[in-house]
Amino acid sequence: MGEHDRSTADALLRRLEWTVLRRLDGLLQGDHRTLWRGGGLDLADLREYQHGDDVRHIDWNVTARLQVPHVRQYTDDRDLTAWFLVDLTGSIEFGSAERTKREVAEELVALLARLITRHGNRVGALLYGLDGAGQPPRLVPPGTGRRQVLALASRLRESAAPGARVTVLGDLLRAAEGVLRRRSLVFVVSDFISEPGWDDALGRLARRHEVMALRLYDPLEMTLPDLGLLTLADAETGEQLQVDTADPGFRRRFEALAGQTEHALREALARAGVDTLEVTTADDLLTTVLRYAALRRQRLRARPAIGMPADLAPARPTVEADATMS
Repeated sequence: MGEHDRSTADALLRRLEWTVLRRLDGLLQGDHRTLWRGGGLDLADLREYQHGDDVRHIDWNVTARLQVPHVRQYTDDRDLTAWFLVDLTGSIEFGSAERTKREVAEELVALLARLITRHGNRVGALLYGLDGAGQPPRLVPPGTGRRQVLALASRLRESAAPGARVTVLGDLLRAAEGVLRRRSLVFVVSDFISEPGWDDALGRLARRHEVMALRLYDPLEMTLPDLGLLTLADAETGEQLQVDTADPGFRRRFEALAGQTEHALREALARAGVDTLEVTTADDLLTTVLRYAALRRQRLRARPAIGMPADLAPARPTVEADATMS
């Protein structure tokens, strides 16, 4: 980690603390601790089944022995460990306006990590794409406090190894399965431009952890304006193609293909059973975090009344594109 990475990360964190965190403190008020509490898996007690309880919580061994349905109750763990699984492959370097998808990822991860650590919780990360093709994700072990966030932000700002690679997001998610031993809050930060097959691994993570997909995209990936002749380059393979954006037929075909890709992505996220927050390169960071807070409150309210953790509650996948704080 270079001195330049540390100094730019410190400048980023200071800017976020002054421009966004101070405003969030007033807007979220007492919600902070509620939003960042954990969810334990320690068995606390058993009680008789009551109308409205989820049948998946029934302890069938006890039920068979006592001839009366009983459900498990679990402790509510107030300590939280959050993990950021961050895709840093070539495609997230794209941005058509002031910020690239990578810059949005850096800011959003640093801000969420600082919010979480301010209440004594831990954050860690797996960073995919920094070390070149075929290399495992880089691990940032969980830690607390501002110094931990600064170390994470510095890692995010490191340059990726040279050389083309095709994104296999499933590699990152499968690596996380082996690293995340305790139930955690997991953020998957990616544009999800990847080889297929990642949704199965994401679904397995969602069954054990509380998973939020932070899906990054740029508006220019959805529709092309009339810019005349353009040379487009694949950020991951290096392949180049010259196109005529002045051709209305080409623009229509581009939008149709983008729409098909979008539909397939949303279906894959729904199959995985995860909540999704969509973030564009043009979005305001404060509004993005408030949208996340609204989604997390929704998830916490969905916990069953018997105290079961959220990972055992019914999945409620949500794709948020335009929702704002109520």
